[in-house]
Amino acid sequence: MVEQGVASPADIDEGMALGYGHPMGPIELTDHIGLDVRLDIAEYLREELGERFRPPQSLRRKVRAGKLGKKTGEGYYVWEDGERVGTSGDWGND
Repeated sequence: MVEQGVASPADIDEGMALGYGHPMGPIELTDHIGLDVRLDIAEYLREELGERFRPPQSLRRKVRAGKLGKKTGEGYYVWEDGERVGTSGDWGND
């Protein structure tokens, strides 16, 4: 949805938190886990289960740029002292 410009990372995360009662949305969780880890998982799933699991280009770009999430201070969100303080501005669609 982010890749297609349908919704922002914050909108998706808020929808999942409110709609499904999750403590955080999938994009914030990706920032916590690490974008590099998420990319590796998506690549494995793509190889095993097919192209529908192809990682989004925004994820690839962020990993190449060293924006790995909370552990580097920026991923889809901006982090300071372990707290989410903003949204990265470069998540847009291709």
